[in-house]
Amino acid sequence: MATSPLASSSVGTLDVNSLVSQLMSLERRPIDKLSTQITGYQTKISSFGTISGLVSSFQTALSSLNNSLQEFSATPSDAGIFSATAISTAAAGIYALEVTKLAQSQNLVAAGQASSSTAISDGTATTVTFDFGTISGGTLTAGSYSGATFTTNGSATRSITIDGTNNTLQGIRDAINAAKMGVTATIVNDGSATPYRLALTSNNSGVSNSLKISTTGGDGTLNTLLGYDPAGIQNLNQTVAAQNASFKVNGIAIDKTSNIVTDAIQGVTLTLGKITTIPATLTVAHNTSAVSTAGSGFVDAYNALASQLKSRSAFGNATAAGGALAGDGTVRLMLSQLRDVFNTAASGGILTHLSQVGISFKSDGTLKLDSSKLNSAITGDFSDVTNLFSSATGFATRLNAWSTSVLGSGGLIDTRTTSLNTSIKGYNDQISRLESRMTALQKLYTTQYSNLNMMLSNMNNTSTYLTQQFSKNTGT
Repeated sequence: MATSPLASSSVGTLDVNSLVSQLMSLERRPIDKLSTQITGYQTKISSFGTISGLVSSFQTALSSLNNSLQEFSATPSDAGIFSATAISTAAAGIYALEVTKLAQSQNLVAAGQASSSTAISDGTATTVTFDFGTISGGTLTAGSYSGATFTTNGSATRSITIDGTNNTLQGIRDAINAAKMGVTATIVNDGSATPYRLALTSNNSGVSNSLKISTTGGDGTLNTLLGYDPAGIQNLNQTVAAQNASFKVNGIAIDKTSNIVTDAIQGVTLTLGKITTIPATLTVAHNTSAVSTAGSGFVDAYNALASQLKSRSAFGNATAAGGALAGDGTVRLMLSQLRDVFNTAASGGILTHLSQVGISFKSDGTLKLDSSKLNSAITGDFSDVTNLFSSATGFATRLNAWSTSVLGSGGLIDTRTTSLNTSIKGYNDQISRLESRMTALQKLYTTQYSNLNMMLSNMNNTSTYLTQQFSKNTGT
């Protein structure tokens, strides 16, 4: 049972704190109403945040669908001979491929050393210079050229310095590798009496990336170890000659410095792996599997968005509460705009509506996908399917434009959330003013009822005194 504000420990006085508290509860009702309104608006903003994320996901799905329509698959008849990838500029077709040579890098080996950690020279600074180019003419016998010429490829020479700090086989190897100049050095142990041999490999394949190595300065020891001129003295032995890849595409002879070829077939990258004995084939075709997957993603993303727009804008009834955006005009406009896009036919091709490729609406307003119908349309006329989605009037194009406008600055969501935030700020300003008034009012009520309490207390004391005096005068 509630305590009466008139009750107190002193008969006839007021419980000021209780009375003021109850009065303030009544006075605060406008503030409570504003706070409830703010909470509702904040819930609306949160709902628009969720919808914004779903529109963004829908736009990503549209982008994936557009991209899938530009994808090509590149399928070799024998993946051991070569692999291939294709980009949007590829042309569908079947290509015959014959590989007669694979590109390889030149490999040179130095004379064996008894130790990999013993100093080779007297430590006087020696500059070792590497040049890259083409070896032409002459004959190759047991890893050495005679009568050949060397023509630099113009990529500029690179140099390292060998001195008393690194004049061991290990130090030379590490200096070459640290320079990152297009040569990899390793030490091979061949098991002989002088087993440690420095091996140098050009990082780039092809005949134009052969090596020429010269030295300047020092005591000449490093030149004896590393000096290599295909047209002159060769102190290194060539174990692998640089070689270009040689192959044919549809009977056309092609020569490349690398086994990774990006410009032989339009939009296709070939990676050659083995010489052919019989011609292989490469089939370049539209990636129908990617389109089917992207179409499914498009339907799922739209359904997620449409379901949230519907549930969050639904009105309540006797059995279910309404959505946070029930009756919101922005949501109604978004739904109306989406309907307009879906109901407007694409132009420029035989296919004009999504239902013709297996994408249609269900009774609840969500989409469903008939994969077999979509695959049939893709197989039947891929260009018309592309037009249906990606042309200027295509559905993906127009839905993407709608998504951009909805999400952009000044768009539907931004405008509505800005309006809600403005309202919240206005309500908070009102609450701040009312709170100031509440503070003053509480102080006023406390003073007034405290004064009244003092008056009642004085009256009570006076009454008690008069009663006592009356008793004395009457002798009772």
